[in-house]
This record gives sequence, C-alpha cells and structure tokens, in this order.
Amino acid sequence: MTITAERKTELVKDNARTEGDTGSPEVQVAILTERINNLTEHFKGHAKDNHSRRGLLMMVNKRRSLLDYLKKKDSSRYAELIAKLGLRK
Repeated sequence: MTITAERKTELVKDNARTEGDTGSPEVQVAILTERINNLTEHFKGHAKDNHSRRGLLMMVNKRRSLLDYLKKKDSSRYAELIAKLGLRK
C-alpha cells in the first residue's frame, strides 16, 4: 500500500520543476496519484477495508485541491500534468 523510497525519488525526479524540488504541486500530485493507484489495487482484494477507504478519500480530495490550485495559478502546467499522469478532466 505504501510506495518505496526509490519509487518516490523517481516520481520527484520526473515531476520536479527544478533540481531538488519536492514541494511543487506537480510533485505532490504525482506522489498522491501513485498512492491512490496502490490503494485502488488494494481494494480489489479487500473490499470491506473501510478504514483505508477513508484515507483514500482524503488523498483524492487533497489531490483535487492541489489540481484546482494549479489550474488557477497556471493552466498550462495543469494541462501538462493531467496529460502526463493520465488523469481525467
């Protein structure tokens, strides 16, 4: 359910705007997307895990807030990010 440190550094490297950038919305959304995808796979075998489902909903809401912020600040970066990550909207 969690992502490995190597995978996380790979996501940071792929989505960072500058060297050492770990806090930009792009990086945060990429990490949240990876965690959401992992939890979605988890629920295929554990349908009644409602405690983890709450965490999933909180992550989805956090990602939506970050995407809304990015869309408001710079719509071209927003469009590029959702195309790169394969998100809807």
